[in-house]
Formats: sequence, structure tokens, C-alpha cells
Amino acid sequence: MTDFTFWSPTYFAFGRGAEARTGELVRRFGGRKALLHYGGGSAVASGLIGRIKASLAEAGVEFVELGGVKPNPRSSLIDEGVRLALAEGVDFLLAVGGGSVIDSAKGIAIGAANGGEWRRFYVGREVKVRPAIPAALPVGVVLTIAAAGSEASTNSVVNLEPENLKRAAGGDILRPKFAVMNPELTMTLPPFQTACGLADMFAHLCERYFSPTKDVSLTDNLCEAVMKTVVEESARVMADPNDYQARANIMWAGTLAHNDICGAGRVQDWASHGIEHELSALYDCAHGAGLAVVMPAWMTYVHATDDARFARFARNVFGVGIGESDADAALAGIGAFRRWLKSLGLPLTFVELGAREEDIPLLVKTLNLNGNTLGGFRPLAESDVTAIYRLCL
Repeated sequence: MTDFTFWSPTYFAFGRGAEARTGELVRRFGGRKALLHYGGGSAVASGLIGRIKASLAEAGVEFVELGGVKPNPRSSLIDEGVRLALAEGVDFLLAVGGGSVIDSAKGIAIGAANGGEWRRFYVGREVKVRPAIPAALPVGVVLTIAAAGSEASTNSVVNLEPENLKRAAGGDILRPKFAVMNPELTMTLPPFQTACGLADMFAHLCERYFSPTKDVSLTDNLCEAVMKTVVEESARVMADPNDYQARANIMWAGTLAHNDICGAGRVQDWASHGIEHELSALYDCAHGAGLAVVMPAWMTYVHATDDARFARFARNVFGVGIGESDADAALAGIGAFRRWLKSLGLPLTFVELGAREEDIPLLVKTLNLNGNTLGGFRPLAESDVTAIYRLCL
């Protein structure tokens, strides 16, 4: 295990009707005038935004609102939000939605606390060290999609326009002050969106689990336990979208997958996320769907680096490869992972995703490795990334 620091101050209000506490929590964490940030019309049509507004009013919290967040959140809306926050004297960001809304709110929180400047903190693989964020307004979350884990993470990923590049900012300063988590709010999600969320949280665990760091039995076991939970509960929730307990287990799994409790003290990979970000930037596909295509291809390309690690994944998470050699078990585990993704109705190839083979050179170029390598498990050069994209065909 490597040395580490870990600080996770997010307050969680979990359970049925928890959104009624939103105003109280904004007030508790210093908000007097909030920017209420959300996505499309479903949050309004369902009555959730109305309930949130009532809760804010009851707690004496003033607010202005900005909707319209799209998947793969756009920098133009962040710019609009920063201008609104500065003009209105906002002191708190309240995100109602999933990872895209939360990441957009984090961008606004940076800009509103730094005189409008936020873009320079969002960088890609061309830099090895992210610029430190000196200040950010506090962010609170009412979560409606179990997927990205942004409700407790240090990260924000957005689509920078007009370049159409997905780039990330990060730091403990971006961890939300609170997260309201009512599993009932996820019951109306379309099956495909639920499936994308499952793939996303599973990928967050894989990015930590596939590590060259030795003697990390605790976090190995934590990763495997959460992965197994995601797989087991996925069958229940896809069969019955109104299964509260399945929704609850999945929602909490998404948080644990990305608040870094499973990644402390170990080198992490993140190659698959970097490779996928170029797909969702170019094609505007769902992030989880892109990961369903990329991650098995990445596994196929790198497993021989440490077949024993992949064999453990196969045996302990999917229960396959028992009694086989590590090399054969590794392949069995990758096959089981593919079958699970397919059972969720997710794409497994470029064709199913709507991506094109002729765009591979562009995807590699916009990843902008700039001579650097990608990934902590097996460092990848541009030629490796190209090969992984070709395994997605």
C-alpha cells in the first residue's frame, strides 16, 4: 500500500423523501442564496423541482435557477451559470440531477469564486499535474441518477466548446457539502439510462482495482464486494425498476465506487475513461455506453500484463475461471464481463455505439497525449490506444 491522504466531508441524507431536507441542508452549510441547477424537463414535470423550491423557501434560502444541462455538460451553459451567479450574488450551488448536472455545477462553483475564471482548471492528458483550484463556492446535490458518483467525488468532467474536448478538473475543494439521496427518484429512469449508470460505476471500480500496487488486500476486497453488489442488484433492478432495495443498494454503490474509499493507497489506472471521453465528446454518446465498448477492449489488450489480477477478478466477481490457469481464467472473466454488459442492453462495438472506424486517428489525436502515456496499470502510448480502439470494432 502506498502513502495517501483521504478527506471526504460530504454529508449524506439517504432514504425515502430525503429531498424534503434540501433547504435545511443548504442553510446548514452556509447557503443564503443558491443557484438551483438542473437538467431537462423531467425534473420539473415530476414535481421534484417544485418540491425543492418549496424546501428552499421554507428554510429561508433565496434562489435563482438555471436548467438545461445536457449529458456531457457544455461549457457554454457553465459560462451562463457563472455570469448569473456573479450578477445575483449567489453563495451556494445546488445541483438537482445526475453526474452531468453536478459536474456543471462544480464548474460554475469554480468560476463564481474566481472572478469568472474556470476553464484553465479543466485539463486533459497533456498535463501530468492538474492545476490547483484556489476557491470554489460550496456545492450541494439532490441525486436523481445512480451512476457517476459525482455526489461525493473530487472531480468534474465537462465538454469544452468550441473545441469539443472533454476535460476534467479535480481537488478536494470540489467534494459536495451534502448529497440528498432518495432511491425512489431513480425509479422513473429509462432502462438504458439505468444500465449506463451501472456500467459507469462498475468502471470506476475497475479503474482502481486494476493496479500494479501490491499488498492492498483491504481495497481489493472492497472493490470486489461493490462490484459483486452492482452485478447482483443489476438483475433485480432491470427486472423490476420499482424495487426500492435494489435501487438503494445501487445508489450507494455508485457513491462508494467513486468517492475514492476503494482507491486509497494504490496506483489507479483511468486509461479506459480517457479513451472513452473522446468517444462521448465526438459522438455525444452516453458515457456509460461508451465505457461498455471501451473497457472490455482495454481488458483484452492489457490482461497479459498481470493475468493473476484478471484471474482474481474473474473468480471473485463473476465466479468463473475456477480451476483454470490464470491466463484462461483472465479470458473467462473478460467474457463474463462482456456478457453482463450485453444483458443490460448496452453496446459492445463501435457499430452499436454509432462510432466510426475512420475516426480512430482523430480520437487518438484529440486525446492529446503529447508524448505522455495513459494509464497506471499498463502505460499506453498512442499506438496502444489505437490498437484498443480497433478492438472496439
